[in-house]
Amino acid sequence: MSHKHAGGCDHIHTYSDNGPIDSHTCHCSICKRVTGQDTTHVVMFNHRDLEVDNLDGLDSQPFNDQNPDGPLELCTCSTCGTPIMLNDKQRRIRVIVPNLMGYDSESLPATYHAFFDPSTGVPTPDDGRPVHEGLHPDFVWPDPA
Repeated sequence: MSHKHAGGCDHIHTYSDNGPIDSHTCHCSICKRVTGQDTTHVVMFNHRDLEVDNLDGLDSQPFNDQNPDGPLELCTCSTCGTPIMLNDKQRRIRVIVPNLMGYDSESLPATYHAFFDPSTGVPTPDDGRPVHEGLHPDFVWPDPA
């Protein structure tokens, strides 16, 4: 069956037939540390909207090693080690990074820049998308699933 958005690896598939609730280019230090990328394309779905076909095949570890009790955990395939998603233990969101988690980035374009800190000395992005010091000011955390 075809889904609106799908990714994962050969062993675990994730998908959603609903659109994301947020899609941004992240400039935070945590994403930089975890992904090794200067910026990270981050796509958030309501927790209940991103399905996983093999939850038992996931290994989980804290997303932020400097805050191991934080709400986000990085879920990877226990067979091949591929990153599958970020799971919110509070059941509000599930997050994918398209270029690392098997998704088509072009079908989930980033609409703004988040967590940009001008004090780092990095030039302010000038691609026409809004730049914010946090999530978009209109972003509302969804209720837990």
